[in-house]
Amino acid sequence: MAVDARLVPATVLAWAVAAWLVRTTATTAGVVAGAALLLSGLAVLGVRRGRRRAAAAAVALLAVAAVAGSCAVRLIDHERSPLARAADQRIVATLETTVARDARSFEHRGVEGTVVVLTVHRAEWRDTRVGVRDRVTAFLDGRAGDLLVGRRVVVKGRLEPATSTAEVALVDVQRRGPSSAGAWWWEGSSVVRAAVRTSTEHTGRDPAALVPALVDGDDAGLSDEVRTDFERAGLTHLLAVSGTNLTIVLAVVLGLVRLAGAPPRVVMSLGLLSVVGFVLLARPDPSVLRAAAMGLVALVALGRGARGGLRAVAVAAIALLFLDPWLSRTAGFLLSCAATTGIVLGTEPIASRLGRWLPRWAAVGVAVPTAAQLACTPVIAAISGEVSLVAVAANVLAAPAVAPTTVAGLIGGLLTLVAEPLGRPAGTAAGLGARWILAVGHRAADADGATIVWPGPWWTLLAVVPVVAVVAWWLAGRPVLLVGCLLGLGLVVVRPPQPGWPPAGWVMVACDVGQGDATVLRAGPETAVVVDTGPDPALLDGCLRRLRVRVVPLVVLTHAHADHVEGWSALADRHVRATLVGPTGGAPAPVRVQVARVGQRLQVGTVDLEVLGPVGASATPPRSSEESGGEGSATNDASLVVRARVDGVRIMLTGDVEPTGQDALLRQGTDLAADVLKMPHHGSARQSPRFLAAVAPRLTTISAGRDNDYGHPAPAALRMLRAVRTTIVRTDQQGDVAVVKTPAGLSVRTRQVPGSRPEG
Repeated sequence: MAVDARLVPATVLAWAVAAWLVRTTATTAGVVAGAALLLSGLAVLGVRRGRRRAAAAAVALLAVAAVAGSCAVRLIDHERSPLARAADQRIVATLETTVARDARSFEHRGVEGTVVVLTVHRAEWRDTRVGVRDRVTAFLDGRAGDLLVGRRVVVKGRLEPATSTAEVALVDVQRRGPSSAGAWWWEGSSVVRAAVRTSTEHTGRDPAALVPALVDGDDAGLSDEVRTDFERAGLTHLLAVSGTNLTIVLAVVLGLVRLAGAPPRVVMSLGLLSVVGFVLLARPDPSVLRAAAMGLVALVALGRGARGGLRAVAVAAIALLFLDPWLSRTAGFLLSCAATTGIVLGTEPIASRLGRWLPRWAAVGVAVPTAAQLACTPVIAAISGEVSLVAVAANVLAAPAVAPTTVAGLIGGLLTLVAEPLGRPAGTAAGLGARWILAVGHRAADADGATIVWPGPWWTLLAVVPVVAVVAWWLAGRPVLLVGCLLGLGLVVVRPPQPGWPPAGWVMVACDVGQGDATVLRAGPETAVVVDTGPDPALLDGCLRRLRVRVVPLVVLTHAHADHVEGWSALADRHVRATLVGPTGGAPAPVRVQVARVGQRLQVGTVDLEVLGPVGASATPPRSSEESGGEGSATNDASLVVRARVDGVRIMLTGDVEPTGQDALLRQGTDLAADVLKMPHHGSARQSPRFLAAVAPRLTTISAGRDNDYGHPAPAALRMLRAVRTTIVRTDQQGDVAVVKTPAGLSVRTRQVPGSRPEG
């Protein structure tokens, strides 16, 4: 059946306009809305004259006018808000509010805090008292688990300008009163969510945290390890309310109902009830409404096929952009649209081919995650720079447990409301399903080749993915070839092939030296500058041998900790001419040592080095042994910070510099921009988000030992890196990491090194 794609151009245009206008002014949005409405009128005249293309233009312009008009109305409210003007003056105000989204805890620099979205009804400062209905984001010290959706609370704090036009201000809360109960439906929702948690709390920490995430999107109890492994395995959509998760569950449920011979109306009704129940339980946050809209699209697709399904995707996307134009700038919106489009267009063709030799339920169970993953791959690569090789397999293995676990968790919660013992059996069943999903996620993430760094620009996948989709469709009808290819892919994932090493065009290599740092910068044929030497001479020597480096004219030691200097003896026979050290030293006595100065520049072959830090108080060496070790130590903060330029590629090398030292560099006004960042302190949680934003690297390397005792890299640090949209590569997972300059830009090559990852 032909696919009805007539609304696709209108959707893309509306999305692009919304993404632009939410960063502009109400006047600009109003002008765009008026112009689009006028042009749509002219296009309608063209339709009356029989011009076919005019109809598509009229629809697209009407969509733009609607979205731009919505932007204009919201931006007017924002610009005229008295709270926004008060925020510009950093006024301290007392606010009477209602919680708009559940409070969430976070940790920054070792200090616990809470962020919560509030709707302000009344505000008072100095002699001013105003009634408003504005959204603000508030930050509080410590935990605030009582701040649930719908509850009322009075807070006093300093208003600051918002970072987005989606809200009018930020609030640094200084004091708050107790929360009071909200409307009965919100309180009832909170009771059910708490009951779901209670019914599974006896099943273990991780299963008890995963079940609420599946049932109602409550992921507050999930550990950082689970989040990291599920991201690597391509199962992140299970940890939060997402269109991908909802549509996959709907596809499985409705497929089973169809097999039972239910008429189409019953199928659609059951699907609609599932979506409504999902929204009521998970609460109508933007992400939930987005997921529900895409779930309804899946219903249409399953009921009417791809032709009506793609049209439904377009209508749902335009409607969501009209209701909330700020969705246009969220990764979740793009992923939901991509996943749902993939399911709509790809499920039936793949399932039909697989159905020649598999039962229908199995064919659909494989086709749905395959189609969704293929469609999402370019978006995921644009966000993370990585492509998962295990996502489809992990989703296929996890999917059979998702629906039963979700249903059992919900039943357990409802029975717990009656009597807690009644809910335990269902909670136990849900916990068993959660254990299976967790096992799949952990095992998939542990595979050395679970993900690959995409070597080219993300947009090249727009050409690659359709080719892969056609090949997958062709293989789906040939079981012997398909099984053979899957076995081959499995071998690649479990034991990735080792390409020629060193790769042509390499400019930097982060050596896999366990829990330590050793970075090699190519200075010429068989020549390199080495920055830090790691904890073990044998590991550094192996890395340099693999790179065929015979001459090291310059060694840079960022600071005197053993995991950065103990590998020095590997350089003894490599013609070291000079050693550059920071305030803490660290070089062996017989070597000619030069203490670096901020602003100093050195040229070694093709490597141009510029010393940026330490600056200020960080440049002072530690005065006692107590200051010389551990998190936040003075020795770490006195690390040399050096920016290298190799073949035009800017590389920021940071040692173990702490947030204090990072912020000191910012205060100096130094240009910190770089293409590649060597993550400070092996990815410790102690990082300055402002420093990372100032560097704005396209690629970040993290040098850490597998299963190290410090928990490096910390999930909090990984979240900060994702916020600046950088590609992350890690020695603990990928071995030696080479940054390669190609005609298309920077790419990454990795090489696994067996036995090179001792614990720190």
